[in-house]
Amino acid sequence: MAAPTVNVDVIKRQLEDNLSQFGFEIYPLKVGWYNSVLPPTMHLAHPDDTLALVLLSTPAMFEQTFLPFMEDSGCCQKLSDPIDQCVKHRVSSAVSECFPGQEVDVSYDYEMLPSRKPKFLAQTAAHVSGATFYYQQTNVSDQPWAEKKMFGVCVHPKFGGWFAIRALLVFGGVTVGPELEQPLPPDCVPSRVGRIQLLEEFNYRWQDWKYRDIVPPVDTYSQKQRDYFSARPAERFALLKTWGFTLKDNDQPDESSDTQSQVQGHG
Repeated sequence: MAAPTVNVDVIKRQLEDNLSQFGFEIYPLKVGWYNSVLPPTMHLAHPDDTLALVLLSTPAMFEQTFLPFMEDSGCCQKLSDPIDQCVKHRVSSAVSECFPGQEVDVSYDYEMLPSRKPKFLAQTAAHVSGATFYYQQTNVSDQPWAEKKMFGVCVHPKFGGWFAIRALLVFGGVTVGPELEQPLPPDCVPSRVGRIQLLEEFNYRWQDWKYRDIVPPVDTYSQKQRDYFSARPAERFALLKTWGFTLKDNDQPDESSDTQSQVQGHG
């Protein structure tokens, strides 16, 4: 029996109605778009026409979702990394409410396979969905870095670098028809000079966060949010306490769990 073909707009709208108020954005894609740009070892184990959604958090997520989550949970549950747990709680609730009984495979940006490879490549997923442009070393002609490895970075057309890629939702057994055409990601940094500036600021000076302003953002992180993401994972525990949140001593975030805290994807 052929897998059912669905109206992507309906599914996207259902999730948006639930999550947009919490500071998230949703972008649909086909699994085949993602698999086509990666080696077989990184492929998602689904047919090419399977529906997937990539989930981004905007600057509003911190105040609209994370701080209320901490108010509600506090010392009531063991936290590995508070942001990770908050996102997982919110996304799991949304999936259960919007798609009861539907097989939805949710992978989070911090999750690893037994091989220690990430469960999905967040920046690649965001790029092929058209959500953000993933600027890599290969996007710069006449590179000034010789043989040096430069890590790539995504830029959002509205938020610049003030966002994070949080999760990939794959709808098992749900096929997307030809009506879903792959969009081109917005090329926010079209010039060679701008791309060199972006990659150098991201690779050499990411701590000052200037790369995030490579395009004028419509919103940025609040000072409280900047303080949180500037702190090392272990220091965030103490910072949360100064904000009045009660956490058990053994609930201190694990340094190893915050896989992208020092780069764009996690904060």
